[in-house]
Amino acid sequence: MSKTIVRVALAIALTLGLAPRVFAEDEVAIGRPNLAVFKDVSNQVLGYVNFTVFDDISASVEDGIVTLTGHVTMPYKKEDIARRVSRVAGVNVVQNKIQVLPVSIFDDELRYRIARAIYGNPAFWHYANMAQPPIHIVVKNGHVTLAGVVNSNVERALARSLATGFGAFDVSNDLKTDDEMKGDLEKI
Repeated sequence: MSKTIVRVALAIALTLGLAPRVFAEDEVAIGRPNLAVFKDVSNQVLGYVNFTVFDDISASVEDGIVTLTGHVTMPYKKEDIARRVSRVAGVNVVQNKIQVLPVSIFDDELRYRIARAIYGNPAFWHYANMAQPPIHIVVKNGHVTLAGVVNSNVERALARSLATGFGAFDVSNDLKTDDEMKGDLEKI
């Protein structure tokens, strides 16, 4: 009998203790700066366990409206990422414009060959050891796009050079340097 009373008292205390905290978070979430929301959205995408170097997601944030764009290799990733982002404090609406890449054995082989060429190169070994390597390889119908962030223009040029010669129709190099990315973040 006393254990039941303790459980009920604990439940009441937790309920009373959590109610003001949840309300305060909602209040803060309304006026959160776009940069803070963007960083949390970024963490949600990068923290998604099925997000790989073959997926690439971009996000924009404006007054609680998050627009997700990019490409993923599987349909469930599109929905999972949008769901994760929708739970970020300060996000009111998620516009999910992520595209699912078509299934293609040729595209898969191209992805793997390019990934091995880039991440197998000694200049990129430090990236290959990261939990989330920064160079993303998006292949759609034989067209390759390199996206992400590298340290310098030399690495950007080397990555593009390593990605060519595998039978892709073309290789677009959308890699940005750290400095370019910092400049973009300052605009948010």
